[in-house]
Amino acid sequence: MTRRPAAFRLDDPHVIVAEEDARAAKGTVRVVPQPEDFDLPVPIAPPLPVKRRFPWGAVFWSALAGLVTLGTGLATTALIEDLYTRATWLGGLGLVLAALAGLSLIVICVKEIAGLLRLASIERLRTRAEAALLQDDRDSARAIVSELTALLSATPQLARSRTELESHRTEIIDGRDLLHIAERALMAPLDQEAARMVARAATRVSIVTAVSPRAALDMAFVLFAALGMIRRLAALYGGRPGMLGLVRLVRHIIAHLTVTGSIAAGDSLIQQMVGHGVAARVSARLGEGVLNGLLTARLGLAAIDVARPLPFAALAKPRLSDIAGDLLRRREEAARDKALPDG
Repeated sequence: MTRRPAAFRLDDPHVIVAEEDARAAKGTVRVVPQPEDFDLPVPIAPPLPVKRRFPWGAVFWSALAGLVTLGTGLATTALIEDLYTRATWLGGLGLVLAALAGLSLIVICVKEIAGLLRLASIERLRTRAEAALLQDDRDSARAIVSELTALLSATPQLARSRTELESHRTEIIDGRDLLHIAERALMAPLDQEAARMVARAATRVSIVTAVSPRAALDMAFVLFAALGMIRRLAALYGGRPGMLGLVRLVRHIIAHLTVTGSIAAGDSLIQQMVGHGVAARVSARLGEGVLNGLLTARLGLAAIDVARPLPFAALAKPRLSDIAGDLLRRREEAARDKALPDG
């Protein structure tokens, strides 16, 4: 039996607030509180501005570089004057050599600056592509494709792909689809070549470190092979870095390995080695060579992620098993051949 509607005052002593299952005295009116089904916004205080400190380190290195430059210039000038006092032709030869050295230094500086600017433009292009993929921005995607084709204009094997992509650039409406098509047309051949480069570098490192008699030679060769691989990968994707650009790429690759989890990467390498039975059945030097090759391959995969002008969206990332599969198979065969006489 339902109760008929009635009016009452909240300050009436016969009105009580109680839960629905609580008992109430006869003749009283019970009010059941209802929970609120909405959340109040929590005010978030704006972050405090970070106080910028005076860059004393930059001032120190700039002043030191200026002093070294002044000292080098004064020493060169004194040398040329001394050569002139000895013989006129010696002074002229010294002046010509100093001019050639100065001209070469200017050209090297220009190339280094151009390489840094090119790497910075590739980073901005990849960042814009990630935003365009997320927002499905058609205008931004068209601009990115135009810049990408200009960046890879010096790659002859992509001439046909660039022509086809340019003819379809204005026909595709969705920005995300346009970037996917551009990635399949322009990045797929470069990704295949990059995977081959990494596989060759990993195999070379594995073989050399397995037969090298000195640990110092192993470290020197691994460093040389890794830097060469990174430079070739950057040039493949349109970077063409100089020495400073190479240092910047190495820093970004280390940061990328840190963000993506270098410990997990090492665990996966060890699991692959143990799963294939390499570490248990081959000699210590051969197992060390395999591990060095796998680490080089992992470094190459990180270099591909950093040097690539477009993020992986339509295409799958190359995996370590795809690149180092031949390396592991060859080591398995070697381990099997070694285990046969013992059986």
